[in-house]
Amino acid sequence: MGFLVYVYRPAASFLLLGTFVFLIFYVILNENKNNEALMAAAYIAGAEVFYRMNGAMAFYETGKYSVILFLLIGMFYKGASAKTIPYWIYLLILVPGIIMASYTLDYDIVFRKAIAFNLSGPVCLGVSALYCYYKKISAAQFTNVIMMLLMPLIANMAYLYFYTPSIGEALMSGTNSNYAASGGYGPNQISAVMGMGAFLLGTRLFVVRNKLINIIDLILLLLMSYRALVTFSRGGVLTAIVCIVAFIFVFYQKQNGHGQTKLFRKLFFLLAAIFSLWLYSALKTEGLITYRYTNRDSAGRLEDDITTGRAELIETELQGFYDHPVMGVGVGKARDFRSEEAGTITASHNEISRLLSEHGLLGLTAILILIFVPIVFWFKFKNNYYFLAFLAFWFLTINHSAMRIALPAFVYGLALLYIVDEKKPPVHRKRLSY
Repeated sequence: MGFLVYVYRPAASFLLLGTFVFLIFYVILNENKNNEALMAAAYIAGAEVFYRMNGAMAFYETGKYSVILFLLIGMFYKGASAKTIPYWIYLLILVPGIIMASYTLDYDIVFRKAIAFNLSGPVCLGVSALYCYYKKISAAQFTNVIMMLLMPLIANMAYLYFYTPSIGEALMSGTNSNYAASGGYGPNQISAVMGMGAFLLGTRLFVVRNKLINIIDLILLLLMSYRALVTFSRGGVLTAIVCIVAFIFVFYQKQNGHGQTKLFRKLFFLLAAIFSLWLYSALKTEGLITYRYTNRDSAGRLEDDITTGRAELIETELQGFYDHPVMGVGVGKARDFRSEEAGTITASHNEISRLLSEHGLLGLTAILILIFVPIVFWFKFKNNYYFLAFLAFWFLTINHSAMRIALPAFVYGLALLYIVDEKKPPVHRKRLSY
């Protein structure tokens, strides 16, 4: 698919349309008996950036709307848990911000577009949580969901290699985020999806017990990680590292003595491979990648701001919260508020500060729901190896890239799944005799 789209870019539109129609029928004909809706949503969440960067999306938020649609169809057939009340409250919290926006947004701003751009991500997260919270899913079905998420990320990676087969001196324009190495698209988003792909491939090295598949996954992991590194966007790479560490931490605790020994052996090979990849990347970028991750410019001078301007964006949004603590400035108004205060017209890169700025105390309530409800769920069950990793991916991604894409919102939902281990032997209770 990556090669086909590279050779003939309009093919992306036909592929997306065909995939969408197939998935709709796939979910409806099976009546979502095996969580087909979740698999379809996973595929779209993974493919969103690939199709968006090739102009296949009918409109910018098509990916998020598609994820919402598939999950709503799934809930039509299988419903949602009665324990999802916190997430219904979260969705209702978003409504007053829309009302405020109808009064505060400037007249030259298209109201519908402003609302869609700023709320499609939070709504996608809410719907994902409604579908997944307390949803029982077998380990086999969960594996299928992970594969459906991973496959389009591999297609995206392949496209990047065809688009920019080698990273040479001609593409190196300092230590700033590199659009040429990102397929001509946003390095931040490419780094995020490549980081997710690398994380999923890294976890398969520990979960899948097949040497041939492990070798293939390791090769794909190195290829994916390299494309994430050469974007020169650090957010996705650092997030992937944190996610892998979080996964290994949970997975290690669930293993017996023999399993822990095998884990350490695989971890050693993984670290050796990643170290070799870093040396190769440093060589290909003539040391610029090392400067980037040590916060230096192309001349080796230490940069003043490690956040590349994001701290200033957060500061102006928090100022909006201080000035309008009860109801906030209204959905979509944070950008205008920043323009008035700092003279900078830039969309938010941090979903936490944006929620506070645009929704006030209700936004703070929404943040507390999103953080503490999953934590309570985790301490109660602890049956999902990916819980901490997925929650970390969501939290770290929305703090450097807001909710530009559906992936962090969807992955947040995956953390809330109740995974049933089908391998556990049934419990036979002896009948009492009187």
